[in-house]
Amino acid sequence: MATLGLVEYADAPPEVRAVYDDIMATRKTDWINNFWKALAHDPATLRRTWESIKQIMAPGALDPLTKEMIYLAVSATNQCGYCIASHTAAARKAGMSDAMFAELMAVVGMANETNRLVSGYQVEIDERFRV
Repeated sequence: MATLGLVEYADAPPEVRAVYDDIMATRKTDWINNFWKALAHDPATLRRTWESIKQIMAPGALDPLTKEMIYLAVSATNQCGYCIASHTAAARKAGMSDAMFAELMAVVGMANETNRLVSGYQVEIDERFRV
């Protein structure tokens, strides 16, 4: 259970409902997930976080699937089970196949392994990598 519980739509004050409404409209959904319901105990954090995510995940130089897969990769690395579930669902909705997921996890695993090796060995950066 969330530390402070969850703020359901029916119980939300107007400022929280406004953010909930924007989330549902932007994501074209009829429900609010538990992450937002937990953040709703602090309306300023809820609004700030939603505005940032909305801006970052909006169409840009990277397509929506790529953004969701990056988010999923970082979530796996940070071992955030909730975020892994959320962004796996979003990536699948954006077109990620089982094969793409498996390959992504292979890349994440390899990157984490080699990152730890480089850190442990304190490998200096090659001059040719400095651009």
